[in-house]
Amino acid sequence: MSLRLADITLTYPDGDTRLTALDQVSLDVPGGSLTAVVGPSGSGKSSLLAVAATLVTPDAGTVTIDGTRTTGLPRGELTALRRHKIGIVFQQPNLLPSLTAAEQLQVMTRIDGRKPRAARNRAMELLDSVGLADQADRRPHQLSGGQRQRVNIARALMNDPTVLLVDEPTSALDHDRGAAVIDLITRLTQQQATATVLVTHDRTHLTAADRIVEVQDGRLHLPAPAR
Repeated sequence: MSLRLADITLTYPDGDTRLTALDQVSLDVPGGSLTAVVGPSGSGKSSLLAVAATLVTPDAGTVTIDGTRTTGLPRGELTALRRHKIGIVFQQPNLLPSLTAAEQLQVMTRIDGRKPRAARNRAMELLDSVGLADQADRRPHQLSGGQRQRVNIARALMNDPTVLLVDEPTSALDHDRGAAVIDLITRLTQQQATATVLVTHDRTHLTAADRIVEVQDGRLHLPAPAR
């Protein structure tokens, strides 16, 4: 299982010209490893994550997920690949206020027709892995910010993805909760054997990352030592 970006170039319209968000970026992330992508705001981190998630099609280059080259796939196949192969942890958990923690996860399986009992069992297994089995029946307003983010992480793993993409998971958390969330993502990456990309502007908690790379003006620099 792996994620591979090869010679990715992405531009956006900017008046009469085009702004280069990513400039010939290549990145290999093996399964079971965590690559942290750092850089200032506007450097291209979010664009890299969007391309890796197949949410944005680059001008040039290829994205390969678990051996499948996504370039040129029909929309239906691309949607299915995204649903089965990619887990996304958004910066804000965006949990549904009316659903319990377990239901937040179970809803991810309804499209695929997974049986309710099997879905509940998988949800409880994941909540246990993030330390929230005893909070399964609580709704978002009954959970702390760190707990909501852990539900967010568990939800991204519900369909056993090959690739896990994480967007600024500590931005709304204090230092201790942020460190706990990064430790959790690192542990789950190893346990679930996902190819994980973690985008952040904060290098504080990245000592456990397998690799740290830096985006500057749309170009990737390897390696970027933690500071």
